[in-house]
Amino acid sequence: MHPDIQKLFELQQMDVEAKRLRDEMTALPKLVAQLEAKAKATVGQRAVVLDLIAKEEALRRRQESDVADHKIKIAKIRKQLDQATDTKQVTAFEHEIAFAEAAISKLEDAELESMERTEQLEAQKTVADKAVAEAEAKHTSERARAIATIAADKIKLAEVEASRAAQRPTIGEDALSNYDRIAKGKGTAVAEALNQKCMACQMMLRPQRWNELRDRDVHEMMSCESCGRMLWHDPARDSPGRKPVQVEEQMSIAARIVRGL
Repeated sequence: MHPDIQKLFELQQMDVEAKRLRDEMTALPKLVAQLEAKAKATVGQRAVVLDLIAKEEALRRRQESDVADHKIKIAKIRKQLDQATDTKQVTAFEHEIAFAEAAISKLEDAELESMERTEQLEAQKTVADKAVAEAEAKHTSERARAIATIAADKIKLAEVEASRAAQRPTIGEDALSNYDRIAKGKGTAVAEALNQKCMACQMMLRPQRWNELRDRDVHEMMSCESCGRMLWHDPARDSPGRKPVQVEEQMSIAARIVRGL
């Protein structure tokens, strides 16, 4: 195995962790902003319900005032009715009373309908109050968590960057250049080879390449023929009792026939 591959694998772990920390520090403020916007939207929805309740209450006050006015009017007409001297006047006063009473009945029905709407709105307000409380509590808790996490991430990132800066000079220039080139294009440059498979692209390695990768006496840098990443192998992670793959065992029947010709 190439002497730099272990260092490159460790460098990649640092790079991956540094990226995770940066991504987290970028994502958390966005999440908090989303939660804040959601909390404000919930408050806005509750405000609409409160406004509708206020309008219904104002409507009922007007209806109650109109009913009171009609009752006063009826009382005056009844006094006039008592002083009426002919049938025509009596009939006219009775029509006015009937009209006022009909108006009162209509207003009282409308008032009952308003009270029913208010009852429904009050139920919506209860739901809205709960939603607002939950949204604001979540925003507050997530904001506090984000602040604490970002502060911790900054410390971790500084430590990772320091370790990364110390690791890079210990790696050969060619190996490091190849690592940077592959990582720029694929995100990661080193892939673990485990049980004859590249764990990055999940493609099987040719038996000869797998055996060479596991041979401690081979010191060349080996890459996956499928994805191009540099291969790192840890013998301790091999399946227990796994032996080197025999090339002959991996050949297809057709290949064996051709070889025997």
